[in-house]
Amino acid sequence: MRWHEMPWLVAKGFCMGMADLVPGVSGGTMAFILGIYEQLLAAISSFDARWIKACFKFDITTVIKRPHFHFIIPLLLGLFSAVWFFTHVISLPILINEYPEHVYGLFFGLIMASIYVLMQELKGFCGMDALTLIAGTVVGLIIVNLVPVETPNTAWFIFLSGAIAICAMILPGVSGSFLLLLLKKYSVIIAAIGEFNLSIIVPFLLGCIVGLVSFSRFLTWLLSRFYQRTLLVIKGILIASLWILWPFQERVYETIAGKQKLLSTMPYMPNADHASLYAVVGFVLVGLILVVVIHRLSQNNR
Repeated sequence: MRWHEMPWLVAKGFCMGMADLVPGVSGGTMAFILGIYEQLLAAISSFDARWIKACFKFDITTVIKRPHFHFIIPLLLGLFSAVWFFTHVISLPILINEYPEHVYGLFFGLIMASIYVLMQELKGFCGMDALTLIAGTVVGLIIVNLVPVETPNTAWFIFLSGAIAICAMILPGVSGSFLLLLLKKYSVIIAAIGEFNLSIIVPFLLGCIVGLVSFSRFLTWLLSRFYQRTLLVIKGILIASLWILWPFQERVYETIAGKQKLLSTMPYMPNADHASLYAVVGFVLVGLILVVVIHRLSQNNR
């Protein structure tokens, strides 16, 4: 990677961090929009068995050179910068609380335009491709319309919850915190971190690590063997995510540790005299234009 590409990675990490702060949106979704999704999977997969063995053998050269630090470090720098900026300088959670329709309008435009742009890049589109896209959409709609269920607080289930949540975070269209809410484990994890309860934190972190490494490698394998079908499933899930990103809807939040987390949604069609209708349409258009600009810039960069 060339040095002049690092500022772009920081900027893309910044966008991913911003997306993670919006209920119902994940950093994986933004990575997909920005065209770095496959690079992200490859970077995560670079922390493999060979790297772990090198750590135990104190093989410093392999430990430093094998992972894609040239990609990961600037991306993380941008991501954490966004989290700090949109919580301490401009509070995005407060903006979402006060202007939810405008914020979701922007992201609705981003996702809608990215789906269109990415569909244009498909190499043909047959009947089986259509069925694959529909299947991905159905799976996504099932996920976003699930209701919370009672689950145990045993170590094995905390481990499983960590693995599921981290997988969702790298899968476009699905929010990891949303799935933790459905599993009734978000408040448990937040409380455990506040109390430094290692009996909860350790199995959760182990689940995150195992889930992140294994799922990223699985997705990489799918993309290498069934590229178009895998992309169509992911795009189907993105289409389903429009259900919860539609600006005009009744949203139910759960407040945990002072933070509002999206729990359920019910879209509705606004009237022509809706107070913020035209402003929201404007934000949707901004989202559409942003994706077109990002797509053109990424094409020029390639």
